[in-house]
Amino acid sequence: MSTAVRPAPAPPRAAGPTTPRRPGRAGRRAVRALALAAFVGLWQLLTAQQVRLWVRFDHLPTAVQVWHAFGQQLGTGAYWQDLAESLRRIGLGFLLAAVLGVAVGVLTARSRSAADLLGPVLELIRPIPAIALVPVAIMLFPENEQGIVFITCTAAFFPVTVSTRHAVRAVPPRWEEAVRTMGGGRLRVLRSVVLPAALPGVVGGLSVGIGVSWICVISAEMVSGQYGVGYRTWQAYTVLDYPGVFVGMATIGLLGRLTSGAVELVGRRLTAWLPPRAADGPEDGR
Repeated sequence: MSTAVRPAPAPPRAAGPTTPRRPGRAGRRAVRALALAAFVGLWQLLTAQQVRLWVRFDHLPTAVQVWHAFGQQLGTGAYWQDLAESLRRIGLGFLLAAVLGVAVGVLTARSRSAADLLGPVLELIRPIPAIALVPVAIMLFPENEQGIVFITCTAAFFPVTVSTRHAVRAVPPRWEEAVRTMGGGRLRVLRSVVLPAALPGVVGGLSVGIGVSWICVISAEMVSGQYGVGYRTWQAYTVLDYPGVFVGMATIGLLGRLTSGAVELVGRRLTAWLPPRAADGPEDGR
């Protein structure tokens, strides 16, 4: 009597590395909204209970008080006038800094003569905080408005220049050689190779520059402005209107985030031809 031989069971498959599932864009937005809500809730709790630890939360306005003050200011013409003045100053100063910074960065990276002539002067002035140039701006320009734009431009100029210079110098030489072997001249190399390759670095410098511009324009408005968010925030402090001070701070934060986001959005559109980063994939959740 024959006995059927059963086949041996197959060995279990080795578990391969599993890629953790990344949260989608909606999930990341929800997490960010919850984090912001938790921050505001903690602020309300600490100030409403007048907690005194290492810092004195009993001297700060509550989140509800700031919200009411913000709603009141939204209905006034002075608030929107200050908003428009600060945006106009940022727009003018940042646009000048972007044009001059990219031009100087490319020039000093591509020309040894320009680097020798301009480099020492730029490196001498670059460590000086832009807000420290307020007395110089007052002496140079007949109007405070021109001085504020000058300070804003100076603040953004150096981040844009340094980022552009490093990005241009990082372009591989063999890319230029490939264009030259096909008969391309210096302008063709600059237009077709150098600028596109350096564009991500330039966008990074612009993103940093817009943030620094806001810091300096607000400080300049506090010192010598007549209108603007910084001027109004300082005026609120002088009359002990602490909710108004926090309204100004919140407005500055919102304006800075919106303008920085606009710069990053334009940068992503200009560099859409680049492959997505491996860590983020096609969508980074922004």
